[in-house]
Amino acid sequence: MEISKNPLGKRFRGYLPVIVDIETAGFNAKKNPLLEIAAVIVEPDQQGLLQTTETHACNIIPFRDSELDDAALKFTNIDPYHPFRMSIEEKEALSKIFKPIKNAVKRNDCSRAILVGHNPTFDMNFLNAAIARTKTKRSPFHPFSSFDTATLGGLVYGQTVLAKIAKAANLEWDSDRAHSALYDAEQTAKLFCMIVNRWKKLEELEQTKD
Repeated sequence: MEISKNPLGKRFRGYLPVIVDIETAGFNAKKNPLLEIAAVIVEPDQQGLLQTTETHACNIIPFRDSELDDAALKFTNIDPYHPFRMSIEEKEALSKIFKPIKNAVKRNDCSRAILVGHNPTFDMNFLNAAIARTKTKRSPFHPFSSFDTATLGGLVYGQTVLAKIAKAANLEWDSDRAHSALYDAEQTAKLFCMIVNRWKKLEELEQTKD
């Protein structure tokens, strides 16, 4: 996969978009644990169009004394202690996810990463809680700014639910694989790239009219 020689440093105010999805055992970022985290890095190709270049994901062991909500586990169909999950501790997972993001930030001449998510406040709250809990230093992400594909989907496709946006955008959507952090992050990344690339083509079209 070819990467553009023109990095993203000037495209998004110096931020590198990184699509993140998190699956948890509840809605309370301080009490309920992260169970899965996935991050998709996007970078421009030779024509300046965004494409997925890296995908990273981890299954996570619930932190000590965390509370697991049965309804949340039933919804995601995750067994936190299943031996085949190959789960790792929360701090190790953050380190594993952050390292390639930091490398991508550097090679794209960006100042830091910005989280892209579907209703990203949820993901950002859990991510920031995990960063604080594990005393992880130098997170690559902006601490509060984000891009929301629910908003972008509503603007471009008239839908805000991820599955409905995917259908409107003629993207694949497998309901059996949904609510997996990896699958949702990959599909959200495709959607984000489609919207950004569509805007770039519209800009180029307008320039040819001038």
